[in-house]
This record gives sequence, structure tokens and C-alpha cells, in this order.
Amino acid sequence: MHAIVIREPGDAGVLEWTEVPDPVPAPGEVLIDVAASAVNRADTMQRMGFYPPPPGAPEYLGLEASGTISALGEGVTGWQVGDEVCALLGGGGYAERVAVPAGQVLPVPKGVGLVEAAALPEVVCTVWSNVFMIAKLAAGETFLVHGGGSGIGTIAIQLARATGARVLCTVGSEAKAARCRELGAEVAINYREDDFASYGPYDVILDHMGAKYLAANLDSLATGGRLMIIGAMGGTRTEIDLSRLLGKRASIHGTGLRSRPLDEKAAIVASVRQNVWPLIESGDVTPVVDRTLPMRDASEAHRLLEDSAHTGKILLTV
Repeated sequence: MHAIVIREPGDAGVLEWTEVPDPVPAPGEVLIDVAASAVNRADTMQRMGFYPPPPGAPEYLGLEASGTISALGEGVTGWQVGDEVCALLGGGGYAERVAVPAGQVLPVPKGVGLVEAAALPEVVCTVWSNVFMIAKLAAGETFLVHGGGSGIGTIAIQLARATGARVLCTVGSEAKAARCRELGAEVAINYREDDFASYGPYDVILDHMGAKYLAANLDSLATGGRLMIIGAMGGTRTEIDLSRLLGKRASIHGTGLRSRPLDEKAAIVASVRQNVWPLIESGDVTPVVDRTLPMRDASEAHRLLEDSAHTGKILLTV
């Protein structure tokens, strides 16, 4: 098969579409003929040498994919060859085929195209596990997501709105603000011009910036608030005044998805299928796709992602 390989750690130009060995499904895995994958920030980190795949995962980029099951590993039940699916991956989505544990596979939701479905697994599992399974966002609470125009942000806005929460987000442009309001954000705060903390307090905050935003995030949490940190684009080290945390009886959770044990990933995927897939099939939540590029043009897709001018997901098609 062909896959995108990293010649050496570096900028987007190091990605190359080349022939590699075909994957073989191990017991408990399914083999998917890939229709599309999606670009995530974690992919750019891996490309630069900072985020290696977990043990046993494919070495190639790509944390989600959609396609058709072409083979079943020993012991797999509940799936058949020919099923159209999408999947949460530890790696390997930037390829023509990928083997994945059956517990991380989801059916393509009704009303969603096969290619479009590649925009769902990573972001939906990230948002659902953090905002709802851990932080337990509830109707009537106030929710803030940083980076509202991102793949994570566009799904978080819709899921929080569908739950009955009051939704706010930060964005970097008026175009992104307008799109976020269309998706259900009551307020879209331009972080270049305004202070998001002044719009609080927030019951739940979903943050990818880390150190840079930590103090302001804590200041703007409500009593009993929950801060979910899923990235550190703004740095990894800072100081906090613990009295802020204690006085508000607040909590900070730092989480990752890729390195979780397979049983934890399977539990998240099962919860997503039960709770989120009906919202997608009803049209209450929809994947937001900025553009689609051929997979061999992954270098260009990475440049576009790093420019941050997109809204939603950038997809790569085989």
C-alpha cells in the first residue's frame, strides 16, 4: 500500500507519499480500506518529532479515518467485511489501509458521507470524554471552549448546545466568530481584542493552550468549576496560586486520548456511539469540514492547519 511517511523530523515538507508494507489485522482488529483521514495538531507534533505513537500503534500519521472493512482479525464479532465505518486510531490514518482494534470502530452515522465521517472520531471522542464523561457538563451550566473554530471547537460548541448549556468560545477572527455563532455559541470572543475571563464565570472550560491561559482560566472558573486541559500550545510550565483553586472548590484535569489503554478507548467509543451518534443522525450535531485534499498533498494540509485560517476539519482522501 501507499502511506505518508516522515523522511526526518521537520517542517511540512518532510512528508512523503510512498509504498510501505500492507498491515495485517491482529486478533481483535479489523482492516479498513481507507477512504479519508483528517489532520490534527497531534500530527504536526509527531511530524516534528515531539509526539511518537504509543507502543503497538502504526508508525504513520493519522488519528482517525473512515473507510470500508476489508478483513477481520481472529475473534472479531459485530462487524462484517464491507461495513462502512470510521475509527479512532493510535496512528496510521494517512495510508491506504489501516488495522485498528475493533473496539475503536464506529459505523458511519446515517446522513453522513463516507469521506465526511473521517472528521468525527478523534474530535468527538476527545470532546465527549473530557466535557461530558469527566467534567459532566449539564444543562443550564456555562461552557467555554478555546479555539472555537477548530475541529475540537466546532464539535464542542454543538454538543454543549445540544446538552442545554450556555456556550461561549474564543476565536481569532470575525469570520470564525460568525461560524461559531451559527453552530450555537452565544458569544464568540476575539482573543486578539478581548479578555475571555471578563465573560465568566464558567462551569467548564475546555483548553488547549496550557500554561499561557492557566491563570486566566482559573480566575474565570465558577465555584465548583472544572478546567479540562487537552493541550499545551501555550507552554507547559507556569505557577498558580492554589488559593484560587481551593477557594472555588475547582478542579483541573489534564488528559490525553492517544496513549490511553485500549479498554479505556473502547469505553469512550461505546459511550460516543450511544450518546453522540443519535445527535449526529438527527442533524443536531454535524461534522464541520473546511476543505478536502488528496492524501498525497498532506504537506499542504499541514501548512494550512498551522496557518490556523481554517474552520473545522481538513480532510485527506485516498
